[in-house]
Amino acid sequence: MAGKEAPMEHRKELVESVMEAAAEYELWAPHDTIVVAVSGGPDSVALLRILHEISLTRMPLTLICAHVNHGFRAESVEEAELVRDLAAELGIPFELGEFDIPSIIKESGLGPEGAAREKRYQFLIATAHRYQARSVALAHHADDQAETVLMRLLRGSGPSGLAGMRWKRTEKKVELIRPFLRINKTALVGFCREEGLAYAEDTTNLLTQYKRNAVRLELLPMLEQHNPRVRQSLLQLAEIASAEDEYMEANAAKCFDELVFTEHGKYTLKRAAFAAIPSALQRRLIKLILNYLSADSSFMDFSKIEAVRRGTLQEYPTVWTLDMGGGYVCVRQYDTIVFSSKPLTRQVSYTYRLSLTHPRIKLMEIGKVMTMRGLAGEVFSAQEEDYGKNSAWFDGDDLVLPLTIRSRLPGDTIRVMGLNGSKKVKDIYIDDKIPSSERPAIPLVCDALGNIVWIPGVRRSVHAAVGRHTASVLLLTLEDLEQGEES
Repeated sequence: MAGKEAPMEHRKELVESVMEAAAEYELWAPHDTIVVAVSGGPDSVALLRILHEISLTRMPLTLICAHVNHGFRAESVEEAELVRDLAAELGIPFELGEFDIPSIIKESGLGPEGAAREKRYQFLIATAHRYQARSVALAHHADDQAETVLMRLLRGSGPSGLAGMRWKRTEKKVELIRPFLRINKTALVGFCREEGLAYAEDTTNLLTQYKRNAVRLELLPMLEQHNPRVRQSLLQLAEIASAEDEYMEANAAKCFDELVFTEHGKYTLKRAAFAAIPSALQRRLIKLILNYLSADSSFMDFSKIEAVRRGTLQEYPTVWTLDMGGGYVCVRQYDTIVFSSKPLTRQVSYTYRLSLTHPRIKLMEIGKVMTMRGLAGEVFSAQEEDYGKNSAWFDGDDLVLPLTIRSRLPGDTIRVMGLNGSKKVKDIYIDDKIPSSERPAIPLVCDALGNIVWIPGVRRSVHAAVGRHTASVLLLTLEDLEQGEES
């Protein structure tokens, strides 16, 4: 009898913990429809089972089980069937998304983690829209949160980053909720074993060449030698930072309404009013303005935000222009500060040669620098998750050198992955809704045969794609020129 009571007691504790978090953060309400993301691992299997228990005994909820097969591993098909069987056993509708992520990687230029995440969330949100669900439930737990906070701490994140993953955030009118953020993985694995729930184990989680795995398997255990409660400390930091960040964000929004004048896509404020608010709000106000200017936050680093802040506060010079990146500028005209799109009214022409003997080229006309470096195939496989949209990799043996970096010409076409034939570069810009004012700042990269192989931040071509048999990789990166390099 005692043997049966223990699993039930454990289940009850998990249900109570989840219900407390749901009440505190308003994760759901009676009769909500929730899409539950289930990978097949112990965390997501436990999430589906606990939410199912809640829907039966604590609150009427409609659940949809959603699984994504990324096409990475041979076990993926078996894992999909495991999740399908679990959903059938609980009487929950099952939705399967299948993607060929390796092919998407070649087309998009994203790393495997980024490409998989992008497609996974697209599928989950589309499923939520189809079922008119309020939310998507994700199985991130306390250990995931501790790892996230530590990784952001190492990266130099501010308070918003140190808040870690949020209990609830909205994306495309669907709430992404994380009911397990106070429950550790050991408890979830123990629950699955006690309940006799089948789950899959991803062996790639043991490979330390992936940054998060290295943090979990090497760095955190080392830190625990100095502070056995380091995970709890990181979780506590996330809780404190999250609450204080929400408060500061609300105050920044209030400052925006009171101090910023908006007209024709330009954001204007007065120097005296800006100087009167605390420095913490000054930085957040600048960041908020940049967020309104562009959904792409990749160019918003601390140094640029601080350059605007200090330039606004200083007595002299009273007139300056600062390139913020992403096609945006900040201009000071005496006591007025204006944020707007960069006024690129004419197409500048330029041509540069990039080769292994000259692997770094300054593109002075657009304020960028292009670099090329070689990597061994195995080194690249271990690091590729770190690169973003302004980097692209090519098979070093197939890419015909030297490369030409040039401005766009009328009639330019590129052979895009997944298309039969070529597509005009202009049509790609139109389809991607790239403002005409930003297009002159995007260089084209061509191989020695004249083929356009990469449009940085936009598309890469079918040429010299990296595959399983690639022995060497050439990594191209486009970055802003640093201050002092303009001459």
